[in-house]
Amino acid sequence: MTDIYFLLTPRYLALDFVGPAEAFRMAIDEGAPFRLRIAGPEIECISSLGLVSHIEPLPQTLAAGSLVVLVGTVAEDLDYATPAAQTLIAWLRQHITPAVNLATVCSGALLAGMAGLLDGRACTTHHSITAKLAATAPRARVLDNRVFVEDGHIATSAGITTGMDLALALIERHAGADVAARVARRMVLYSRRAGDDPQLSPWLAFRNHLHPAVHRAQDLIARDPAQHWPVAEVAQRVHLSARHLTRLFREQAGVGLVEYQQRLRVALVRQLLQQGASVERAAEGAGFASARDMRRVWGKFENAPPGWGLRASAIYVREGCMAYNPRPEDVTTESAIP
Repeated sequence: MTDIYFLLTPRYLALDFVGPAEAFRMAIDEGAPFRLRIAGPEIECISSLGLVSHIEPLPQTLAAGSLVVLVGTVAEDLDYATPAAQTLIAWLRQHITPAVNLATVCSGALLAGMAGLLDGRACTTHHSITAKLAATAPRARVLDNRVFVEDGHIATSAGITTGMDLALALIERHAGADVAARVARRMVLYSRRAGDDPQLSPWLAFRNHLHPAVHRAQDLIARDPAQHWPVAEVAQRVHLSARHLTRLFREQAGVGLVEYQQRLRVALVRQLLQQGASVERAAEGAGFASARDMRRVWGKFENAPPGWGLRASAIYVREGCMAYNPRPEDVTTESAIP
């Protein structure tokens, strides 16, 4: 039996807690050998939504193999300076040993950093506070734009919904892939993200602007990124000239129109691979003419080959594609979306 402790401090982010906690609870329903505990330095603990929970005191001892989960808070600078948070940090220093697993969600990584638990380790947190984590834990290796990072017995995640991605990965490790898959289905998660997936999906990125025509072009492409979209056709659909749209798109979105669709297609390939598709099937499903064409585009945005760390990685090892570097002639121009 594995004890899983969610340790809460006042004004904890509700979704940071309930998302992963529900995943573990559903895993218990599916037969996982877990025991869920909720504790903290204060018996009455208020959430970001104003809900007050009566929780257990911090445990005096932890069995080997236990998992401790730290979640984020509303305003980390204010909330982590409270006596309750400082009590938890002191507790962490004393009780988190190599025999105990630790997972953090969002700014919960700051608590681990303040306790000195991230020294010498790779870690991540929410994209808005990675610099703060680096300052808090200068001996840690803080990685940007990761869904979650595991280094030894400590795992850190970006926060909010990524806590559920990390929970599913931990469920798979401790209870098996079948249990994790059943939990994901019950939670109606469209796509399980892996640890090295980017926090900012291309579907959400490049839209921090207010131009309605560019938004319409992005919506058009995002609805079906696998479709062939000539720039002239996109321009006609949004009532602009091709030249004007090309200039306006780059000016407002910060990337070219062709690159925008390529990034969506790469993200779609990643999703298909995670769902078990072969590299060839994933390339086809994302609208590429061939796996070779997909690899050319993939290499523009990713360091590791497609499928690395998934089932597809075995194909790449056999093909000798451990390191793929696109040639200059592989780079697509702005004349059309392939």
